[in-house]
Amino acid sequence: MKQTIWKKNLVLLVLVAAIVVIPLVFIQGEYGGSDDQATDAIAEQNPDYEPWFSSLYEPPSGEIESLLFCLQAAAGAGVVGFVLGRLTAKKPRNDEESDDK
Repeated sequence: MKQTIWKKNLVLLVLVAAIVVIPLVFIQGEYGGSDDQATDAIAEQNPDYEPWFSSLYEPPSGEIESLLFCLQAAAGAGVVGFVLGRLTAKKPRNDEESDDK
């Protein structure tokens, strides 16, 4: 049984790698964010549009903005990993229950 699980995991790993690598190899050009595309589309449709609010904090550079985004993603992944670990963890067996059997 361990052999089949290992093979399934290997196949899934290869599929994930292919899903990541194929677009990077075959799709040429610059990758842009959806925020930039949305801003451009709004400006094109309605040049007089004024945003409802502005950002609370504007990072001084793109590197700082990327760092904050990565920290946010890492914190979210840590929380999700912790919750999934707690939900799927095996509970320790009670010694009294094992003696009765």
